[in-house]
Amino acid sequence: MIKILIIEDNDNIRENISEILDLSGYKVFAAANGKTGVELALKNEPDVILCDIMMPEMDGYGVLYILSKTPQTQNIPFIFLTAKAERTDIRKGMELGADDYLTKPFDDAELLRAIECRIKKKEAQQLYYGHTAENLDTLITHKDGLHKLKEAMLERNSRQFKAHQNIHYEGDHVIGIYYIISGKVKTVKHTEEGRELITGMYKEGDYLDINIIHSANPYNDTAVALEDTTLSFLPIEQLDKLLYLHPDIGTRFIKILAKDIREKEERLLQIAYMSVRKRIAEAIIKLTERYGIDSTTVKTSRDDLAALSGTSPETVSRTLSDFKEEGLISKNAGTIHILNFNRLTSLKN
Repeated sequence: MIKILIIEDNDNIRENISEILDLSGYKVFAAANGKTGVELALKNEPDVILCDIMMPEMDGYGVLYILSKTPQTQNIPFIFLTAKAERTDIRKGMELGADDYLTKPFDDAELLRAIECRIKKKEAQQLYYGHTAENLDTLITHKDGLHKLKEAMLERNSRQFKAHQNIHYEGDHVIGIYYIISGKVKTVKHTEEGRELITGMYKEGDYLDINIIHSANPYNDTAVALEDTTLSFLPIEQLDKLLYLHPDIGTRFIKILAKDIREKEERLLQIAYMSVRKRIAEAIIKLTERYGIDSTTVKTSRDDLAALSGTSPETVSRTLSDFKEEGLISKNAGTIHILNFNRLTSLKN
């Protein structure tokens, strides 16, 4: 029989949920506070845990933290029960590893659907772990891990960032990776003089922070939304589980890292040996390839071009004016259109 643990300090709510689940054929355990809830979870190892956030003795975050760090309970589906006023805090719980949440008041159907969904996902996961090592290797080889990773990212709550809003800061603690659902993002470092250098450019479908996720170091740059952007976040613990089940995710990440390293090496060589004109031309081409409206048109700022080419905004302005006079580009209101692609790519000085 499937076991459900309810941790809820409100007597009426706890008793109502217990009655619904009991009538639905589940074996129910109930706790009136977080401390007792942890004890019952360790003793009975339920199949699903329903837990309130605000409780005496120990709140829901504390319960989730302890159980997620304990091997025998860390994989139990965890559903938060939250009041409407607490919905703004639910992101904290999801980042700690909660699987879902129900907003009070909820009806019987919502409750049962949430539990059934988590049970099915747990059963699917157990199919992976239930095989011998040999069978497991065969099984995961035929699964599309990248698709599973994308599914996991899209199932999570998304977060909106306005244009120019910081996503994370250099020096922040790394707790997971971001997936860009829509929009554009850049990562930057700042010199002691306050100058900005772009270290990466990302768009819809890209993952942020693959290069730092398992380094045990804080972020080494700042991520900024270039336009209104929607992101999804996946904690390290859940990413690790997917990497274990799907080796092709790790293979894909290695390819992304290798490409990222090559691009950074090329940029260092450009800054060290190329003329300013050539660097700015290369930056325009790179932006059209990455963020372009089409293959020859991009909307960008003077400051971003300077940060990408390793020069000053004033130098960018003068060089763009020269390019315009030479018939290489046209520009209007922050939009650059390449008129002569071959000449721009072949600039030597």
